[in-house]
Amino acid sequence: MEAFLVALQSVWFDSGYSVLNIGNIIMILVGIILLYLAIGRGYEPLLLSPIAFGCVLANFPNTGFDEGLMWAIGEGIKMEIFPPLIFLGVGAMTDFGPLIANPKTLMLGAAAQFGVFIALGGAMLLGFNVNEAASIGIIGGADGPTAIYLTTKLAPDLLGAIAVAAYSYMSLVPLIQPPIMRFLTTKKERAIKMGQLRTVTKFERIVFPIMCTIVISLLLPPIASLIGMLMLGNLFRESGVTDRLSDTAQNALCNIVTIFLALGTGLTMSADSFLRLQTIEIIFLGLVAFAGGTAAGVLFGKLMCKLSGGKINPLIGSAGVSAVPMAARVSQIEGQKANPSNYLLMHAMGPNVAGVIGTAVAAGTMLAMFGG
Repeated sequence: MEAFLVALQSVWFDSGYSVLNIGNIIMILVGIILLYLAIGRGYEPLLLSPIAFGCVLANFPNTGFDEGLMWAIGEGIKMEIFPPLIFLGVGAMTDFGPLIANPKTLMLGAAAQFGVFIALGGAMLLGFNVNEAASIGIIGGADGPTAIYLTTKLAPDLLGAIAVAAYSYMSLVPLIQPPIMRFLTTKKERAIKMGQLRTVTKFERIVFPIMCTIVISLLLPPIASLIGMLMLGNLFRESGVTDRLSDTAQNALCNIVTIFLALGTGLTMSADSFLRLQTIEIIFLGLVAFAGGTAAGVLFGKLMCKLSGGKINPLIGSAGVSAVPMAARVSQIEGQKANPSNYLLMHAMGPNVAGVIGTAVAAGTMLAMFGG
């Protein structure tokens, strides 16, 4: 009997229950809430659900996650393997045709990055160091893999909070952007119909990813892996001779890597690293960055509207924040509310895909400036 009690006591002390603390319990509840938002409300479920489940797992004591599969997943993020592979899939799914057909929309994607630098300044005012501030600012680009890539290099201790903020705001695009878009534009501006885009040749579609890779990688070597994989995926899509590779990059590979990237991000959300005042500040600054980027894109769209003699609908500027294709759909919806015959989706896809490039360039600029 005594041996049995000793065995039970040993089981208890080896279990997580014996050292479970209030911080662990709070973070497990946070993970459950995020699971509800992902599954029950449909907020970025493909990303938020594994992040949330990783958050729950990260707060079980005595798991031994410093070795084995969970350790390997964490190393995949630290060694910058997963974000570039996600970009390979994104590139294979992206149609750069609207951007090639109307290169001026590249400026809208660039303008929307203004929110990144607004949040960077705000973070430094709140006491974050420059590396942390840069990582927080990139949330404004609404590009989760880029945010993870930059944060892993500059401020790995903030990875969980920044990733959750980035993916949360990506999922909330239809709620956050429309009020800003309506506030900054008149109904007349929102009703502007844009002419049909020209047809883009296959030659242009093939040359574009090659030239982007060369120009941007030489200018900003720290992001060569992101841009290179993005454009390689797009080359698979457009070449016409690598359909199997394109299909794998878009589907099987992208899905597998998304699971590992999101789960690994969730595993960084332990109580001791997440339950801080800093987390609240990061979430607030992320909102500032995202709202600032949306506003900057719309305001630059208004400028282009005036310079073009009223031929450009400023709503498409909001799509420059990168959340593809959700931000472009929001531009389409708001345009149709003002004019039911309006069709802005393809026009908005130009700044939308430009935003993907713009956010990567913003991240590369920060790495060049602060990466040391």
